[in-house]
Amino acid sequence: MKKLNSYIIKQIFIGFALVTFSLLAILWLTQSLRFVQLVTNKGLPLGLFIQITSLLMPRLFSLLSPIAMFAASLFVYNRMLTDRELVVMKSAGISPLKSALPAIYLGIIMSIFNTYMLNIGIPQAEAAFSELEWKIKNDVSHLMFKEGQFTQAQYNLTVFITSHEKDGSMSGILLDDERNPKSKITISAEKGRVVYTDRGPRIILVNGVRQEVNKENKQFSSLAFDRYSVDFGSNTFQQEKEEGVREKNLIELLNARDDKSLSEAEANRYIVEGHKRLINPFYNLLFVLLGCVGLIVGNFNRRGQSKIIGLSILSMVIIQSLELVFENLSAKHIHFLFLLYVNLFVPLIICIGTLLFYNPTIFKKRKPSGAATDE
Repeated sequence: MKKLNSYIIKQIFIGFALVTFSLLAILWLTQSLRFVQLVTNKGLPLGLFIQITSLLMPRLFSLLSPIAMFAASLFVYNRMLTDRELVVMKSAGISPLKSALPAIYLGIIMSIFNTYMLNIGIPQAEAAFSELEWKIKNDVSHLMFKEGQFTQAQYNLTVFITSHEKDGSMSGILLDDERNPKSKITISAEKGRVVYTDRGPRIILVNGVRQEVNKENKQFSSLAFDRYSVDFGSNTFQQEKEEGVREKNLIELLNARDDKSLSEAEANRYIVEGHKRLINPFYNLLFVLLGCVGLIVGNFNRRGQSKIIGLSILSMVIIQSLELVFENLSAKHIHFLFLLYVNLFVPLIICIGTLLFYNPTIFKKRKPSGAATDE
């Protein structure tokens, strides 16, 4: 029996790995398109691009894992039924529950792993992702201003730098400012640095010359300075990054009502997210059972198991849809939160109860004597 369990677990795990890898590759490609603009416009290094897109994988894995478990379980047990392996197991006196034990073991393991991912792995990955994304969008000096290139930092504001220094400053700066339609300003400086203010990023220039031409009267003026600043005047840059709901730990989410800065709707959303981190990992166990229970307790049919497979897929889709409905409903009215638990545990109890107490003689149709059978 141990060899049989190991054989089935291996088959399900291989199928799970293939489905998960394929779906992750597709989703990684679609998600990474959001950051292609950073590569083309800001010159984001390829290594940093791969790093920031890879931080999305834990969240995508937690979403795909139950579906992949369902697909792998459904495929493996359907193949075993088609190859008469399940028929031989039934003939050998192996109960439906024992036939489903490999799937249950793997479902429990994946549930435990996803509990860790949702409560520890994903918050850490989301925090690192947010930090990296904020730095990429706000670190103007290293990602927007490239050495030896003219960069349009803002409309009618162009900056050229010769090189970046190790301490984060810039040297050999040339700045052309035509934001004021009445004048044209050109500034050159030996060194400079980008600092952040409430109004956005600002360049502090050291040891330079400011030259201005008044476009109305053509008057020219020049000013040598030791220190001068140019404000980008942009509010699209954030001084501090905000912590998202996915970055918070379970305790913070469940005790969201203690945070007086949150509105009632935000607190409800945080609480629902906290309960989802407790519930969602066990969809791995539920979906792996949905994929195999019908095939284990059903009778063999030479024409295929399309009805059982269709019913299993329909059940999975309904549960997923109800989970989204109950999540949105609970976020608006927190007293409906129990429906999320009902949506998980009622189908789970039905699956386990079917394996424990299923009696084929109750559901088997009587056939006239002498009638042909396809079993």
